[in-house]
Amino acid sequence: MNTIEQCSSLIEEQLKQLSIGSKTPAGLYEPIEYVMAAGGKRVRPVLTLMSCNLFCEDVEKAMMPAIALELFHNFTLLHDDLMDNADIRRNRPTVHKRWNENTAILSGDAMLILSCRYMCRAQPDVLPALLGIFNRTALEVCEGQQYDMDFEQRADVSIDEYLHMIRLKTAVLLAACLKTGAICGGADAVNAGHLYQFGISLGLTFQIQDDWLDVYADPDVFGKAIGGDILCRKKTYLLLTAFERADCKTRNELNALLNDQKIPDNEKINGVKAIYNHLGVNEAARQAMDEHYQQAISHFRNVTLSDESRKAGLEKFAASLLKREK
Repeated sequence: MNTIEQCSSLIEEQLKQLSIGSKTPAGLYEPIEYVMAAGGKRVRPVLTLMSCNLFCEDVEKAMMPAIALELFHNFTLLHDDLMDNADIRRNRPTVHKRWNENTAILSGDAMLILSCRYMCRAQPDVLPALLGIFNRTALEVCEGQQYDMDFEQRADVSIDEYLHMIRLKTAVLLAACLKTGAICGGADAVNAGHLYQFGISLGLTFQIQDDWLDVYADPDVFGKAIGGDILCRKKTYLLLTAFERADCKTRNELNALLNDQKIPDNEKINGVKAIYNHLGVNEAARQAMDEHYQQAISHFRNVTLSDESRKAGLEKFAASLLKREK
């Protein structure tokens, strides 16, 4: 079995070998190299390799699909930054700020094509199944992004709609990584299905936690200022729970805080947080995280292996994703 650190090291070594930045024309490929060199935890390719490793020792069988999924993930971030007009990603200027919007569009398109190319380098016997998963997932991520944009214009978004959106935008890619790795390793359909559902529940947990951290994290531990979602009036699990629980008076107070541009940022964040505390939103979000995580673990424990000890590394990695700050 490979450890988390070994899988991560294998991924980084393979990414370096791609040498995307040396390709021409430089104006197309240098921004891609810039994005991929920014690092990150490489969660998705590591999940792919570790899932493969549950069923076979040779994780190289899943390497090209893992690289494909990491390229795809970073492509979505590049275009998300452009759509959000974000200035910073991983403490560096975003591509459209360092270069320009046209470059961000075209280099992002090239990343998507490259991800397809690397997926097609999977073993021939599993390639049709992997392409089916990849194409379905890519389209679902786009659907999730559209729902997210639609929600910006709506005041009546339900919690169920939000959960559906984050399932598409976030969870399906984690699930696809786990199922892809499992298939590369020789898993049967039942085990691959359990790992897919494990990824869905894990992704839902991760996104709700992300919403919670933006309000309740310790900035010194979390590494960034809190309250960003509040300031941009983003529909999150916490905000939607507050609207669902609030009476008419409290709802009006919450809307006034969110929409009054004259209120100082700190006062706005503290005011919204006070309403959340009054309505028990903190506890509701933590309960939702726990429920989805328990569902994830239930699916994972339904995976049948001849040696159950092989699960330890992947379960540890999944748990580590949810310990960014508590």
